[in-house]
Amino acid sequence: MPTSESPVTISVGDVQVSGIYARPDTPFATLVLAHGAGAGMEHPFMGGFTGALNDDGVATLRFNFPYREAGRKFPDRPPLAIATWRAAMDEAASRAALHSDEGQLWAAGKSFGGRMASMAVAEGMPAAGLIYLGYPLHPPGKPEKLRDEHLYGLTLPMLFLQGTRDTFATRELLEGVVARIGPTATLQWYDGGDHSFAVAGNKRSAEEIGASVAAPVAAYLRAQS
Repeated sequence: MPTSESPVTISVGDVQVSGIYARPDTPFATLVLAHGAGAGMEHPFMGGFTGALNDDGVATLRFNFPYREAGRKFPDRPPLAIATWRAAMDEAASRAALHSDEGQLWAAGKSFGGRMASMAVAEGMPAAGLIYLGYPLHPPGKPEKLRDEHLYGLTLPMLFLQGTRDTFATRELLEGVVARIGPTATLQWYDGGDHSFAVAGNKRSAEEIGASVAAPVAAYLRAQS
């Protein structure tokens, strides 16, 4: 039986954003999930991903950034995105405490959402670890414009789950970044996947793709708990 979802309102200063919380019985961890630059928390990929995690014993909270909540297309600047991340993590921590859940609290994000999570942690946001669903290491076709400097100061567990056809992360460059971070970082390639984890010749809905991405993430969370 699918885990029921509950709407959440998260205050970020004088702005409010929407979220969706779902908690299976006795979760072993809680994961907070941020969307990518081009789609909000309601995207089927996000729902498929969190639903599959719920089925595997993980409580989830996914949320919108303010620009998405307001219907704008251009992503928020890092200060506001980081403040939103902090507020979402606080909300998830409060809900876990309400249920006396003792599992770890993780931060995860699709592309932009994951990068903003890492920047929030670099600025002191507490998290058990970070999950990157397609880390945007550089703009497509511009490998010289790396977004990696803040990653090297992070010492918490990190999983980079990346499609082998993802144009936002040249394979050799990402492998080099993960190697420089050290043993706390794990890189797992998603065979044939693009930036959205779609595989050429394999017709699946975005919800199905999201669910397929959840399996290696849940395995990683269990290994770290």
